[in-house]
Amino acid sequence: MTKSNPLIDPNTGFCPHTRTFHSLRQPVPLPPPSLPLSTTRYCLSLLNSSSTPATSSTACIINATTNQCLTYSQFISQTRSLAFSLQKHYSLSPNDVAFIISPPTIHVLVLYFALMSLGVVISPANPLASESEIAHQVQLCKPVIAFATSETSGKLPLLKLGTFLVDSPEFASFLTLFNVDSDFLDQVNVNQSDPAAILYSSGTTGRVKGVLLSHRNMIALLAGFYHLLQEEDGPEPPKEHPVSFFTVPLFHVFGFFMFLRVISMAETMVLTERFDFEGMLRAIEKYRVTYMPVSPPLVVAFVKSDLTKKYDLSSLQVLGCGGAPLGKEVAERFSEKFPNVGIVQGYGLTETGGGASRLLGPEEWKRHGSAGRLAENMEAKIVDLVSGEALPPGQRGELWLRGPTVMKGYVGDEKATAETLDAEGWLKTGDICYFDSEGFLYIVDRLKELIKYKAYQVPPAELEHLLHSHPEIADAAVIPYPDEEAGQIPMGFIVRKPGSNITAAQVMDFIAKQVAPYKKIRRVAFISSIPKSPAGKILRRELVKDALSGASSKL
Repeated sequence: MTKSNPLIDPNTGFCPHTRTFHSLRQPVPLPPPSLPLSTTRYCLSLLNSSSTPATSSTACIINATTNQCLTYSQFISQTRSLAFSLQKHYSLSPNDVAFIISPPTIHVLVLYFALMSLGVVISPANPLASESEIAHQVQLCKPVIAFATSETSGKLPLLKLGTFLVDSPEFASFLTLFNVDSDFLDQVNVNQSDPAAILYSSGTTGRVKGVLLSHRNMIALLAGFYHLLQEEDGPEPPKEHPVSFFTVPLFHVFGFFMFLRVISMAETMVLTERFDFEGMLRAIEKYRVTYMPVSPPLVVAFVKSDLTKKYDLSSLQVLGCGGAPLGKEVAERFSEKFPNVGIVQGYGLTETGGGASRLLGPEEWKRHGSAGRLAENMEAKIVDLVSGEALPPGQRGELWLRGPTVMKGYVGDEKATAETLDAEGWLKTGDICYFDSEGFLYIVDRLKELIKYKAYQVPPAELEHLLHSHPEIADAAVIPYPDEEAGQIPMGFIVRKPGSNITAAQVMDFIAKQVAPYKKIRRVAFISSIPKSPAGKILRRELVKDALSGASSKL
């Protein structure tokens, strides 16, 4: 990209004229935008042209919990069968929204693929979410149909086409039709600009937002991974067949995109219905896992656990770490313990389909603490928080991003869309960052106030709103409290009402009954008043400082 513009610094990618950072990666060709093309059709076209194409017997998805395995030919035939059956029974139209709330299973992945093949917009949600959280998501995405399990279906409101259970005999029968017209899906017309998925991301206001991603967004992400992998591998096939073990949720942008990546690269993915650390180690040994997308707490577990010595982990080549920043010290300790395993950090948001920057290749992997270089076809600005001026390398400001993977907007929230996306297509990330003299991105701090518990985002405002509803609580604030295992945990500062003797356990229990497990308040302190600015804004930094300097700060 630097060759086409002599003003762009070949070391940093910065253009002093436009004050914009450009990717130092080779630009990746994308299909013409006017060409009708769905994410699924593009995935399958890459699968068929892969340097190591899948044979009919190559394992596509393995469920480590049940030992169930689906080969590529079975996956494709079940996708066709399910799409045909759903179309026949429900007359689903392109741009209809399907809400999906299910634990990770092979059936769910076939469902994702089948619905997107029909041009139906999929909206997967956390199966652990509470009824009120699901009601809000349903209100945002306005689905015509839901797919759930017997366990999760009770949380859903009544929808136009009802709720279809993915663990029912009827769903199983939809997967195995033998008389499906092989050209059936070729007749479905999906434009790249059409919506493909609505994924959920918390915003600075604390309310969950529905991020609308188009087929074009997904195609651009997949194209980048595919072309860069071909470049990295060259003509040499990999020594071991690539096998990914999924520890990240399939409803999260990281898991969702990695699933599409696996299919397009003709790889094998191993999933588990309920994660446990030793079960994961057992699966790495049994299935010769080569790659794992992980969140930072799992890297900590690898570093600290002696269980890793019990299993043969020699197949493992790379961990792709995302969802939250990984500490430099943890990355270095991991590399000391596992010198033959690369740890690749990246940065992205649900709003960029997951990928915005990443480390590529063994030399870059050594840059612990960096989120890598700007992804292919992506542009960035570092914007001064006060003046709004775009800054050069080495200076800190808010990261803005622009490129073909940036979302279409937030569904049902024009105000939030206008605040996040400007007229020129720049996405304001809300993260304080800088680029160094070699174009590597570093995340410094969050402009947003979200708490990062493991790979999840916990909005303090949502928890504060719930705390304020308790009759014995006069005022409350929620802050991130550092935790080595989780990254951060939500901590509540509570002002009791006069005469109240409410306990920390009662506060935690009150919240736990109303939110998904990852949003629970896990630490409580009582205080006489919440520090606030003249405008009434909570001064969280003061509370964080108090929490860390107090006797209660020991981890």
